[in-house]
Amino acid sequence: MLQRVQSIWLLLVSLFSAVTFRFPFYKGDWKRDATPDPVELNANTTLWFTGITVALALLAFVTIFLFANRKLQLKLCYFGIGATILLLGLYFFEMISYYFPDKGTIALWCIFYFAILASYILAARGIGKDEKLIKSMDRLR
Repeated sequence: MLQRVQSIWLLLVSLFSAVTFRFPFYKGDWKRDATPDPVELNANTTLWFTGITVALALLAFVTIFLFANRKLQLKLCYFGIGATILLLGLYFFEMISYYFPDKGTIALWCIFYFAILASYILAARGIGKDEKLIKSMDRLR
């Protein structure tokens, strides 16, 4: 049901998650052996990043169609927020680990990674407002 604004936010989460496979979070030199190799840190870098990113995109897309069960939809949004925070933490941990010692920069495209978190938060806010509205309508009956 795309009339609800939280459905748009959840669709944006899926789109932003797909974009993260193409654009990097961090660009730097990966220190292996004695020669550093230039590398981009994105959703394709490790299996963990790929798995969590795909799970976030699928979770958001499935959550769109659970509009009849707002409580479950809200719980899934909270789970998505937690998983996004975990993913961002993994990116920062990988960025400061020994593979990327000192040469590198955070890419401008990292805004997409934070947009996933912001979209999940805005979707949860919209679902909460809907739930509050339904509860107030039930009191009037």
